[in-house]
Amino acid sequence: MLSALLLCLLPFYLDAFWLRIGLFSMAAAIGAIGLGLLSGTAGQLSLGHAFFLAVGAYGYVWLAGETGPGLPPAVAAVLAVLLAGAAGGLFSPVAGRVKGVYLGVATLALVFLGHHVLLTADSVTGGFNGSSVPPLEIGGFTFAESDPELTVMGVPFGAEERLWYLGLALFALTWFTARGLLRGRPGRALVALRDSETAASVMGVHVARYRSAAFVVSSMYAGLAGVLLALSFRRVVPDYFSLLLSVDYLAMIVIGGLGSVAGATAGAVFVTALPLLMTRYADQLPLVATPGSGDGSIGPTEAARYLYGAAIVVILLYAPDGLHGLARRTRARLRRRRPPATDPSGTGSPPDASSATTATTAPTARAKEHTP
Repeated sequence: MLSALLLCLLPFYLDAFWLRIGLFSMAAAIGAIGLGLLSGTAGQLSLGHAFFLAVGAYGYVWLAGETGPGLPPAVAAVLAVLLAGAAGGLFSPVAGRVKGVYLGVATLALVFLGHHVLLTADSVTGGFNGSSVPPLEIGGFTFAESDPELTVMGVPFGAEERLWYLGLALFALTWFTARGLLRGRPGRALVALRDSETAASVMGVHVARYRSAAFVVSSMYAGLAGVLLALSFRRVVPDYFSLLLSVDYLAMIVIGGLGSVAGATAGAVFVTALPLLMTRYADQLPLVATPGSGDGSIGPTEAARYLYGAAIVVILLYAPDGLHGLARRTRARLRRRRPPATDPSGTGSPPDASSATTATTAPTARAKEHTP
């Protein structure tokens, strides 16, 4: 509860740069949670997550834009998420029958196919230069800069401040629905399916159906993340939704911890925020060139990829369950180190037989509690 209150208060104190980092991290966390359900819980390798993010982002832009039907932005956002789920449903027969590296190669084809379509379908996607993103509007409230300017408690609320609360609401929705799925019957079925398809089938789990359903749900989460990314960037371009983006999402769930909602969130924040922070503070970091310097040194984006690539190696070697498992073990170790409770009288001696007899004969007697 305290963390939720803190997140709600941050727009009153942070500038636009930090709010943008938070927005990108929340969008990445939504997509990483979906991929965590698919790869971490259901055990299905997917390299096509960027494709479904592109479906959500471009679906919203086209449905709400002038080149498309021009639907209300809120309706367009919902339909874009459903469109991403439908795209996952069209691919789900393959996901229901193919597994392992073969499924990874099959989903990899989606990325290349989607990137080609985004570049060539100029009338829908805007081609290489991309398209501007229509602002989201719900009930007359616009999640963008407005005239007159909105001021809350003396703080001007621009696009980043408004989108921050939208991102928090969508992230909370994703967090609780994903945890509900994992703790319910579908989550147990997916875990059993990941551990042993034969054992899951014997226990009554419909293997193909659950694997296909996991792919559809993961695609919808990716579509929602794509919509939030589009609103945060305010312009979508095809080159962003490339294979590198899919690799980034795999890095998120590996670093954070496979099959964990909290771990996927931690990994998403790490992978998303690191290049942005290194770009801002590149002039203060050794061996990192400032953007556009052209001196042949390593740029901040490449340096960030090297760093979280090294983080993946360290995680796989020393903490295979990721940051979430590391935090869990640390908490358990700290609990074991706590000193045992002592006798309030300070003697530290166990009760003798006479006291035990007294407690048996007089059950109503009890020790007097200390007043704090």
